[in-house]
Amino acid sequence: MTFWKGFLINLQFFTAVPINLTLPMDQVHLKKAVQAFPLLGLFQGFVYVAIFYVCQQMTSFSHLAVAFLLWLATILLTGGIHLDGWMDASDAYFSYQDREKRLEIMKDPRTGAFGVLSVLVLISCRFLFIYESTMNVTVSTYIFIVVIPFFSKAVMGVMLLTVKSAKQEGLGSMFQRAATPRALWPYPFYIIIVFFMIVMIDPDFLLIGMLSLVAAGCLIVFRRKAITWFGGISGDVLGASVEGMELILWMTVWLLHYFVIE
Repeated sequence: MTFWKGFLINLQFFTAVPINLTLPMDQVHLKKAVQAFPLLGLFQGFVYVAIFYVCQQMTSFSHLAVAFLLWLATILLTGGIHLDGWMDASDAYFSYQDREKRLEIMKDPRTGAFGVLSVLVLISCRFLFIYESTMNVTVSTYIFIVVIPFFSKAVMGVMLLTVKSAKQEGLGSMFQRAATPRALWPYPFYIIIVFFMIVMIDPDFLLIGMLSLVAAGCLIVFRRKAITWFGGISGDVLGASVEGMELILWMTVWLLHYFVIE
């Protein structure tokens, strides 16, 4: 029951799914929420796949319309919470100020020109990658749609508990205080189970292995840059990491369709 409440906390904080419950926000439940981050990603992935499948198989929508609805779902399901972090982190980074000034900029509720430009580039590129990557639908296409948010949420959890906090307030700090890196022990089991299921249903499972290597590489780079650019993580930095990770993974899928997938 505690783990289920932790998952509901994630839905309440990180999605637009209406959870009209008063959930406990103590250390035990927040720790379970962190442990359930990858499951939140799987939930998002299955929602995206359901939308894509229904639109692609059960309607007469054009491919452009189907890709647009999938792209729109990736924005609306999260309520834009990670896009907000992307914009704030972009404003802070492109200010080219010191760390303290960057943290002050991220706290500013106003969005600057760099934040607006960066989010336009992000969502435009994502649409391109989704549109071209879903033109020839295979089993791998559905798996890609599921695992991309799974990997991004797993990376969010690892960064949360293995990178120091840049400030002692905000959403990121609240979750970080509730757990230690040892709380990440379920993550390898999630990955093993997901890979086992993929091997059972998709002969091209090696492509997912390539995607996981890209995700691991992004994690290494994101951890270093979070410390170098911002002095650690914050809610905005984590949100930017999620958006950046998903963009890179969609770009990887897009490139695989050009150079690997026939």
